[in-house]
Amino acid sequence: MTRFDDVAVPQESEALAVEVAPLAIRPAAVIADEAEALRVAQRLAGELAVEAVRRDRERILPWREVEAFSQSGLWGITIPKAYGGAGVSTGVLAKVVATIAAADGNFGHIPQNHFYALEVLRVGGSEEQKAFFYDRVLRGERLGNALAEIGHKDFKRRTRLLRETDGWYVEGSKFYCTGAIFSHWIPTLVTAQDRDGERQYLVFVPRAAEGVEITDDWDGFGQRVTGSGSVRFQRVRVDPGWVVPFQTSFEKPTTIGPFAQIIHAALDAGIGHGALAATLPFVREQARPWIDAGVERASDDPLLLQQLGNVHVRLRAADALVARAAQLVDAAQQAPDEDSVARASIAVAQAKALSTSASLLAGNKLFELAGTGATLDGLGLDRFWRNARVHTLHDPVRWKYHAIGNYTLNGIFPPRHGAL
Repeated sequence: MTRFDDVAVPQESEALAVEVAPLAIRPAAVIADEAEALRVAQRLAGELAVEAVRRDRERILPWREVEAFSQSGLWGITIPKAYGGAGVSTGVLAKVVATIAAADGNFGHIPQNHFYALEVLRVGGSEEQKAFFYDRVLRGERLGNALAEIGHKDFKRRTRLLRETDGWYVEGSKFYCTGAIFSHWIPTLVTAQDRDGERQYLVFVPRAAEGVEITDDWDGFGQRVTGSGSVRFQRVRVDPGWVVPFQTSFEKPTTIGPFAQIIHAALDAGIGHGALAATLPFVREQARPWIDAGVERASDDPLLLQQLGNVHVRLRAADALVARAAQLVDAAQQAPDEDSVARASIAVAQAKALSTSASLLAGNKLFELAGTGATLDGLGLDRFWRNARVHTLHDPVRWKYHAIGNYTLNGIFPPRHGAL
């Protein structure tokens, strides 16, 4: 087992620009099956929880923890068995994500785009591309992301793939690049001019390629140490074999959207469970009952018990919706068509809607039920609500409810994109 303190930590400059020299690649374990994946996740969750408060409070990026997580083999668990991976079900992946997020909501977000990129590769990549990148991941290499852009009110991708006579180049800037700092490859969403107009592609850009600039400039009040900063590409040369079709994967029914979203839902539910787990010992050992309750212990306060029960039920309901949605995602992966993908997307939207409200409720009720003593800064209990509040802004829940209602009442299939 790799200890966190055995791993060298890359140094950052005062300007927060991250050194983009190649990261070391340490041999990773290969997880054999779903049961092993869950066991490894439980073990790592216990280790991640130990320093979670300090990392969040002092904004310490989890370099050692990322390396240990990578070497554990967990980042290879979705690779199909035919390529040497465990090929775990979506339900098991969701449990792994929720388990890690309950221990450290910051860390739980870091692998999300890694799994997302692997799904894009599974759906749209060639056999040669799958064999190449699956092998790299199984040997310990990590995928980050450079998908989103800021500074404009639209969702157009202004980062370009330039196909020139002397080679192919990526040019542009991205933000919210969760995991890019820790990655060996940065899957980057680009626009390229084709015969039929502009098309979108996902380019797997080597982190250490000349012209890649990574800046640790994410300063949100939640998800503080996810490494979600900026990446700039200044005429970065790329191999055509690293370019995977993206837009075409949404012009037909595929599971890329619901697969991405169920990871977010599981992450939110996990943060909520972490908040509830932190609430229980505080109420038992330190909270005081309200004077009108007429009891000696806060744990006997009837109104507190009612509120705690409500949090528990909502989190369990979110778990159930995530598990149900995972089954429909798996079914749609096996036989993707308009109906199966729509059913999966709606089921995931339902899970995402409830996991959002449940995680926020759990983080909020922690303070309401534990009392003022729980707000002391040194305890770091606010991280649950902060992380849930920031992460649940990834895509608006109001549009989840709209898609669910429109499908239920009018039979209208949800749109196909990465947020449904």
